[in-house]
Amino acid sequence: MKDMTGPDVRPYDALLLVSFGGPEKPDDVVPFLENVTRGRGIPRERLEEVGEHYFLFGGRSPINDQNREFIEALRADFDAAGIDLPIYWGNRNWDPYLADTLTQMAADGITRAACFVTSAYSSYSSCRQYRENLFDATAAAAERGATAPQLDKLRHYFNHPGFVDANVDAVLAALADLPDDVRDGARLLFVTHSVPTAMNDASGDPAAGGGAYVRQHLDVSGVITDRVAEATGVRHEHELVFCSRSGAPHIPWLEPDVNDRIEELVAAGDAPAVVVVPVGFVSDHMEVIYDLDTEAKETAEKLGLPFRRAATAGLDPRFVATVRDLLLERAAAERDEQPARAAVGATGVMWDRCPVGCCANARGERPTLCGSDPA
Repeated sequence: MKDMTGPDVRPYDALLLVSFGGPEKPDDVVPFLENVTRGRGIPRERLEEVGEHYFLFGGRSPINDQNREFIEALRADFDAAGIDLPIYWGNRNWDPYLADTLTQMAADGITRAACFVTSAYSSYSSCRQYRENLFDATAAAAERGATAPQLDKLRHYFNHPGFVDANVDAVLAALADLPDDVRDGARLLFVTHSVPTAMNDASGDPAAGGGAYVRQHLDVSGVITDRVAEATGVRHEHELVFCSRSGAPHIPWLEPDVNDRIEELVAAGDAPAVVVVPVGFVSDHMEVIYDLDTEAKETAEKLGLPFRRAATAGLDPRFVATVRDLLLERAAAERDEQPARAAVGATGVMWDRCPVGCCANARGERPTLCGSDPA
């Protein structure tokens, strides 16, 4: 409930952290991957092969621990701001599952919750699929006799100053750690999760022509590069590259892969060093610690290329405070007020409710929450 001495959070009586989930012990790995890939016909042998990435780290993904730490940081931030609001957590693919969390929220008397999703960009897998999951979890709670709270997804935040500022300082720290003789020539490789090109084409508002996933990453990458140049006096070459492709070979996915691009840069003599910037991720989960800290680093070391990886936003207090800012602005908007909304770059402030047909599901339309699509 709202603390009368703190900011006004009405109409919300809870915050729900919505995340991907991950295995917490070796026996969880293949069942977790089966959850992630359900309906896609991927053989168990392939899942076991992918699972080897997790076994390199003890069969435990870091993402759940990171979410626990993030919730602790959020709680401290809310308390310092005078916001007395319970924080819940539900995952798409592993415990705590969204349906279980919504059932608990109903039992606790929660009636309306703002949802912060640990994915900052527009695409089917990073937005609409979560909205489908929220619908499914609400329906599952109803089957158990629970009335789930009304859910409002907070807007995309890839261009919120709190997220951007954390990434700018991470790039500056990574550059500062490079040897003096290669620092000024280092190329910035902004990295995000590859998706099928068709998914990118369908991302964002269809009325705007799609392509939002790549466009948003390019926008924020340019802003960060500009800010780094302002701070250092050096303008670094930069580009967007991808990691974690997982689709069938005949289906086009976004390229280039970060490892391929590192090899190309070395072959062409185009960069004396690289800083990889995981701007597509909010914390150091598997795509970061395996795809970048392990594979990409090994590729660079094999070729003799100085390599640094910038930190993710993680627990940076400015990123943690971004959640509070998004909550308060959405609460004010739901009260028909006109809140100030922070954003940098060319894209501008993102919508509160996803437009009709936004980030379409290539496998067929499914019901969602938190959008403008007809019920």
